[in-house]
Amino acid sequence: MDTAMLYALRDPLGIPAHPLIFLILGVATWALHIAAVHVLLGSSVLAIRGALSKDDHWRRLADAMVNTAKVAVSVAIVIGVAPLLFVQVIYDPFWYTSNVLSAWWVIGFIFILIVATLALFIFYALNHGLRTHKTRCPGSMILAVLLFLVVGFIMHALSVQMLEPDQWKEWYAPNGVIDASGRSIHAFDPWRFGFFIALSIPVIGIWLFGYRRYLQGRHEAGTGYLDFLKRMGTRLGAVGTLVALVLLVGWMRGLPEDIAGFATGIWPIAAAAALIVAAAFPVLLGRRLDRGLWGYTPILVATVAMIVIATMREAVRWVTLSGVHGYNPLDYKITMDWYSTGLFFLTFGVLGGAVVTYLLTVAWQAGQTEGTYTPSRAVNRIGTAGIVLLLLWIAQYFGFGLWTAYA
Repeated sequence: MDTAMLYALRDPLGIPAHPLIFLILGVATWALHIAAVHVLLGSSVLAIRGALSKDDHWRRLADAMVNTAKVAVSVAIVIGVAPLLFVQVIYDPFWYTSNVLSAWWVIGFIFILIVATLALFIFYALNHGLRTHKTRCPGSMILAVLLFLVVGFIMHALSVQMLEPDQWKEWYAPNGVIDASGRSIHAFDPWRFGFFIALSIPVIGIWLFGYRRYLQGRHEAGTGYLDFLKRMGTRLGAVGTLVALVLLVGWMRGLPEDIAGFATGIWPIAAAAALIVAAAFPVLLGRRLDRGLWGYTPILVATVAMIVIATMREAVRWVTLSGVHGYNPLDYKITMDWYSTGLFFLTFGVLGGAVVTYLLTVAWQAGQTEGTYTPSRAVNRIGTAGIVLLLLWIAQYFGFGLWTAYA
């Protein structure tokens, strides 16, 4: 497609802040979202594996992983909104066109995700105490995983379709006959999709090290179960990393000729190195893995690795749209809106900071307390501050809206 046409599809009003802000936020929030997705998929599969086993360690792990999946699906959905918003701001000609071409699947995405989440919660509701009770309706959890993969594939296809504007006309009017149904998936890359799904294996393996350290702090697990978690985490990290690297090579080898040189550039190498370091880090820690905060650092290292991988993903999009099609998101017209920009960062830094600080503090202290945990007065103050800030945010939201409407 002609570059001038791509620029003509932009919002004529421009964007409310410098596009680099949206670019960076898009990468960062997508990394957090996909990490939550990996925990969701990994914990769900482990829950199924453990629920179908008679081994006491596996059933105990399944019980914990069902609870993990229950939280992870909520986190993945909530955080997933952010990168979608950011990509729509600076890549609107590509993202909206891709969505319209497969509109049926975009709408279906919501319904499939709802059914998948309901299936997960049905399994959770029917299986309290998997360690001591018989597994009920494991098919609901299997269905949930399969449907989560479907919604992931839909997002994958939309992301690939936006990178091929030269094919849009043919997809919309094959052989000159207009097809406005939006029922087709027009492009996908199995190697790319497989790579991002396979990352669930090493990510959940690393997650198990954090779960293991949590149990150590509460003295709630015997040596046998802790050793089981360590073996599982190490094995999943090693095997998952190997599988992911093979799929990454396949993805890079299949890049279009126009950007084939990207495969040997810095970003794929950095992504592979970050993944290897994340998987090897728990082993490198040795005995420190059982001391204080060290047991949680593998999760931090894995988060950094996901940011590197997310940056590589964005770099593929950049070299495709900018290098091949001449579209530069950084020259988007700016119509500066200080209020909305300032509100975003205040919400993210102050309100979000207070709430996240409270949750992390409670999680950490509960993980270091035997028996029932009771938050201190200082911790309760942080929680109260988060509630007050949220109420103030709601008040200013409606207040500013009414002032704008009637002033």
